[in-house]
Amino acid sequence: MRGTPVSVVLLTAAVAVTALLAAVLGLAVPAHLPVDDPLPGPARFGLATVAFAVAQLARLRFRAASGMVSITWGEAALLVCLWLVPAGWLPAAALLGAGAAWTGMSLVADRRPVLELVRIAASLTAATALSAAVASALGRPLLAAPTPELALALSAGAVTYLLTTAWLGAATLALRHGIPIGPPLLAALRGKLLMFVGNVAVGLVVVAMLELDPRWLLLLPPPLWLLQQTYRHRLRADQERRTWRAFAEATAALNQLDERGVATAAVTGALTLFGAELVEVDVARGDGRWRRYRADLGGQVRDREVEPSADAGSGEHELVRRLAVGPAEVGRLRVRFARSAPPTAREHDGVAAFSDALAAALHDAATHRELRLVAARSSYDAVHDQLTGLLNRAALLARGDEALRQRAHDHPVALLLLDVNQFKEVNDTLGHSAGDQLLRLTANRLAALTRPGDLLGRLGGDEFALLLTSVPVVDDRSGPLAYAMRQAREVAERLAAPTEVAGVRMSVEVAVGVVVADAGVADLTELLRRADIAMYQAKEGGGNVAAYDSSRDAASTDHLALLAELREALATDDQLVLALQPAVDLATGAPTGVEALIRWRHPRRGWLGPADFIRPVENSEQLGSFTRYVLDKALAVAAGWAREGLDVPISVNLSARSLLDPRLPTEIEEALRRHQVPPHRLVLEITETVVMSELEIIDEVLATLRAMGVQLAVDDFGTGFSSLTFLTRIPVDELKVDRSFVIRMADSPEAAAIVRTTVGLAHELGLRVVAEGVETAEQRTALAELGCTAAQGYHFFKPMPADKIGAVLGSLRDTARGNVFPLRADGAS
Repeated sequence: MRGTPVSVVLLTAAVAVTALLAAVLGLAVPAHLPVDDPLPGPARFGLATVAFAVAQLARLRFRAASGMVSITWGEAALLVCLWLVPAGWLPAAALLGAGAAWTGMSLVADRRPVLELVRIAASLTAATALSAAVASALGRPLLAAPTPELALALSAGAVTYLLTTAWLGAATLALRHGIPIGPPLLAALRGKLLMFVGNVAVGLVVVAMLELDPRWLLLLPPPLWLLQQTYRHRLRADQERRTWRAFAEATAALNQLDERGVATAAVTGALTLFGAELVEVDVARGDGRWRRYRADLGGQVRDREVEPSADAGSGEHELVRRLAVGPAEVGRLRVRFARSAPPTAREHDGVAAFSDALAAALHDAATHRELRLVAARSSYDAVHDQLTGLLNRAALLARGDEALRQRAHDHPVALLLLDVNQFKEVNDTLGHSAGDQLLRLTANRLAALTRPGDLLGRLGGDEFALLLTSVPVVDDRSGPLAYAMRQAREVAERLAAPTEVAGVRMSVEVAVGVVVADAGVADLTELLRRADIAMYQAKEGGGNVAAYDSSRDAASTDHLALLAELREALATDDQLVLALQPAVDLATGAPTGVEALIRWRHPRRGWLGPADFIRPVENSEQLGSFTRYVLDKALAVAAGWAREGLDVPISVNLSARSLLDPRLPTEIEEALRRHQVPPHRLVLEITETVVMSELEIIDEVLATLRAMGVQLAVDDFGTGFSSLTFLTRIPVDELKVDRSFVIRMADSPEAAAIVRTTVGLAHELGLRVVAEGVETAEQRTALAELGCTAAQGYHFFKPMPADKIGAVLGSLRDTARGNVFPLRADGAS
C-alpha cells in the first residue's frame, strides 16, 4: 500500500466489502434447481468457478493511460454461468475463480501487489453480482429454453458486466494519477468492443448447445482458438497504428527552437506515447548545469535545476536512456511505467528511437541558442566601440540621421565634436594601456553628462561626438548656438576635473567643435565635417571650444560648384564612366557577378572617385538623374555580355534616398525592357541604413522590385546596427561582407567572428555571400574555409573599363574548374 493514494485504498475497500457481501448473501439465497437435475449443486458451482477462472486466464492485454488493460472472456463465461448456475451463486464463483486466476498470473508473470489483486477480484465479483441481478430482473435465465427473451436478459447482463468492470478500472486509474476518468474509460471500451460482441455471441451459442446437446461443445475449441487469435491480431494491429501515429506526433512536436519547448514536448509526448506514469528529461547545458523537466499523468510539467546526472541503468519498471549526438552528451531520458505493466521489448525499442529524435532536437536547440547569442554579440559589436562601449562611427551616423529625420526640418540640433588633447603624449609616455584607460574614463564622464534623446559615440582614436537633439527653440536665432556653446563649455570643464591614469594624476583637456543647424539642412556626415572644422578652429585659436564658421569652410562653395559641374557631366557621355570589378566563385574561379563602380573623368579636377562626389549628389536634387544614368550605363554593358553569351549579373549601388521615389521600379523596369536584360541579371546593392526608416514607401519600393525579379544585395553587411532586423524586414538574395572585417580577419578575433557569423547566417537563410576587399591569398583561403561562396578585391581583379571586362569574364568562364586556382591582378599582393 506504500505510495498508493488513500482514495484508491478506500475505493478498493468499498468494492471488496461489496463483493464479499454479494458472495455471502448470494450463497444464502435458496437455489431452485430441478429435482431430477443430473448435475448436483456443488458440481454446477465448481463448473462456474472454473469457467470464471478460464475466462480470465485467456486474456489479451494492451497499454493505456499508464497501465495495462486486460481483455478477457468474462462476458461469455458470465452468460454461460447465468444459464447453468443459480444467480445467487455467481458472485462467490466469480470471487473464487477470478481471484485464483489473477493470483496465479501474478505469481507467474505480473508480480502484482496484493492490493491490486484484491481490487481486480472484488471488481469482477461486484460486476458479476450486478449483472446477475439485472439478468434475473429481466427473466429467469437458469436452465431456461433458448428464446429471444432469454437472449435479451443475458445480453443485458453482459452489458452491465462490461460497463461496471470498465468504470471501476478507469476510476482506479483516475484516482491513482489524478486524471479525468474519461480517457481511460474510453480506451478500455474501445479496446474491448470487438471482443465483447464476440463474447456475447459465443455465450449465447454455448447456451444453445447445452440446451440442444452438450456433446456439441466438443466442436468449440478450434473456433474459439481461431477467434482468440483474430482478437489478438486485430488488437495488435490497432495498437500498432495508434503507436505509430502517436510516435509521429510526438517526434514532430520536438521541432522547437528552444530548450524549454523541446523538453516540454518530450515529456508530454513520451507520457502519451508510452502510456507511462512519469517522464523526466534531464538537459545538460553548456555551462555544466543540468535542468530537469518532469511530467506525470496529472498533466503538469515542472522543471528545476538538478545536480549533474550520473549514469543509471534501466530498472524493472523504468527505462533510462543517455541522450547524445556523437560524443556530445545533451541529457538523459527516464520513462517510468506502472508496476503492473513493466516495459516490453517493443517499449525498449520505442524509447530508444524516441531518445535519438529527442537528442537531435535538444542538440539543435542548443545550437540555435548559441547562434542567437553569437549573432546578438556580433550585432552588438558591429554598432559599439569595443573599448568604451559607446556607439561606433557607423552606428552614430545611422542613428543620427534617423534622429534628424524624426524632427521637424526647422528644429535646431547641435553637434559637439571632442578631441582629447595630448592623447598621443599619454600613449607614448605611459603606454597604450594608459591611453585606453584615459579613453574609457573620458567616455564614462561623457555618458554621465548625456541627456535623454542625445546620441554619444566614439568616432575613432581620441575623437568623440555628442549630438544634442533637444536644443531649446527660441525666437532669437542665436539662442540655439548660445545653448550649444554653454553645453560644450560645461562638458570641457567636467572632463578637465583632475583624475588619475596609470598612477599619474592629470587633467583631461579637450578641444570641442560646435555646429548648430536645422534638422532638415544637413545629414550627420555633413554636421561632423563642419564640427571637425570648428574643432580645428578651437585648436588653432588656443581655446577649448569653437563654433563652426562657414566663411572658413571652403568646401561649402566647392560642393555647390561640384553639383553644377555634375549636371554638365550627366549631359555628356564621356565624363562619368563605369569601372567594373568581377566577383569570383572561391571553389571554381567562375565569375559570379560584376559590381559597377562609377568614376568621374573631370575635365579640370582629373579623376574623381565616388568618395569625392557621391555624398553631395545624394543630398541634392540630381540623385534621380544620376541613378538613372548609372543604371542605363550598367544595363548597356550587361546587354553586351548577353550578346557574347555571358550570363553574368551586374550589381549597381542604390542610395537609400532613391528608395523614397515610388517611380523607381517603373523606371528600372523600362530600362530593363529597353536593353532587353532579364530582371534577375540586375542586382541592386542597398545598405543596412535603409532599415532605419520606418517609411512604408521604402518597403513598397523594395517589394515591387522583388516582385519584378530584380535581386537585392546588402552592401557592407555587418557595419549597420541592426543587420538581423534588416534581414527579417527585407527579403534579400546576397550579403556582402564589409571589407573592413575581411582585412582585419587575420589580426582581429572579433572581425573573424563577425565574418564567420555572417557566412553561417547566410547559409542558414539560403543566401549568397560575397566578401569584399580581398587583398591576399591568406584572406581568400580563410574565407574559403569558412564556407564563403564568392569574393572580390584586388587579389583577383582591380576595377577595369567596360571594354576589357567582357574578355576577362569569358576567360574566367572558360577556364573555371572544380578547384580554386590563383587569380591575381597585376601588382596585387
